Amino acid sequence: MNAYDEILRKRLIRAALAEDIGPGDVTGNAVLTGEETGSARAVAKAALVVAGRDVFRETFQEVDPGLTFIPLAAEGQEVTPGTPLAEISGALRSILMAERTALNLFQRMCGIATATRAFVRAVEGTPARILDTRKTAPGLRLLDKYAVRVGGGVNHRYALFDGVLIKDNHIAAAGGITTAVARARQKIAHTLKIEIEVKNLAELAEALDAGADIVMLDNMNVADMRTAVELTAGRVPLEASGNVSLENVRRIAATGVDFISVGALTHSVPAADISLLIA
Repeated sequence: MNAYDEILRKRLIRAALAEDIGPGDVTGNAVLTGEETGSARAVAKAALVVAGRDVFRETFQEVDPGLTFIPLAAEGQEVTPGTPLAEISGALRSILMAERTALNLFQRMCGIATATRAFVRAVEGTPARILDTRKTAPGLRLLDKYAVRVGGGVNHRYALFDGVLIKDNHIAAAGGITTAVARARQKIAHTLKIEIEVKNLAELAEALDAGADIVMLDNMNVADMRTAVELTAGRVPLEASGNVSLENVRRIAATGVDFISVGALTHSVPAADISLLIA
């Protein structure tokens, strides 16, 4: 992550902690004196890909800089159930105060990386690359997209500000594909590419004639995707999108598309199963 991303990550962690702790941890303050010290170990309870180890550490140390963090598994490592992931030691009241927020972020990131790795593995041997989308949890996009990269996927545009993607509602509002592309070409910087979403082969032909730089094939069946690849003949990259699953992603990749975007990587991925136990 660059320096700006690190600032955003720090703000994100602080906001997540503030949401959970508020004016104070009433349980920890009531049950513990504040003098107790010890260690806790994070353990994978299911097979997963490790992602977000630094976020996990920073969450604890944001609560208490005096906590010691020892990583026990590498970022991007595939681990089996029972594998220790990290050890945190120091004031137990601080560890317990940060525990839930730290786990929430870490489990989500590991879940995304694990799901992404499965999709990437499913298309191995084909030219297709797995993309994420903007269907991320509000406020967590920075972490969600980082976890996709750890899993071996590729980030699509980060947000509305860094890429032109003309979708069906833009087309309807503008009055058609040709008009939408022409207007975008007049207004955007020359460094930006124009991607346009199409639903059928007729719209694909119009998008190509209009000068689109990338075309998204939205919810097309496999046969039409294969025809789209033949008709495009490498003139522009093609992205398949819509209803992609582990069961059909290999068939989609076999059509010859360049990219396959999978919203499920971030909008509905299960959190990885990780526990934190005081030794």
